Amino acid sequence: MSYYTVKGIVSRGMPVLLATSVIGVLAGHFLNMEIENLVSMPLILVLIPALIKIGGDTGSMLGARVSTSLHMGLGSHIHKNPVVRNSVIAALIVGISACTFVAFTVWFTGILLGISMPLMTLLALCLIAGTFELFVVFALSISSAFISQRIGVDPDDTVIPIVATFGDLVGVIGIIFTMGLLGLI
Repeated sequence: MSYYTVKGIVSRGMPVLLATSVIGVLAGHFLNMEIENLVSMPLILVLIPALIKIGGDTGSMLGARVSTSLHMGLGSHIHKNPVVRNSVIAALIVGISACTFVAFTVWFTGILLGISMPLMTLLALCLIAGTFELFVVFALSISSAFISQRIGVDPDDTVIPIVATFGDLVGVIGIIFTMGLLGLI
């Protein structure tokens, strides 16, 4: 029980939170680099927070499941672990469904606000950028849980902050890349 002291939790968590703060600033910098393009398409500005949240949330959900399986002694090999496989499949279903829902919600919001974009453009943007984000964040979530455990750090102290912050960064990069792919910028 002495492992869960205030001093222990703070000393293990502070370096991770400082690092993720820097990564969060970097994500903001990437958004700022495309500010002119983003302001010219206000519906994309509505889309960004919801879409980048999906990757961080589903990745954190996956990371929590993997961390729990490691604490319970169920995880030793990533590729043979049914907890990891089933959790990835479930998180992918949730993530893709959420991306689709966000596209429709933003499209409908655009109609209400008079700033609409074609539904297929929003759907393609959400699915391409969202799928890219999900795969990168899932790989990071699983690997950070296993690496944390292997080096003797509680995955509960590292996985969720790392995954949520990298989800923002990867989501922003994915959205900007997909906008370029679709000819929006």
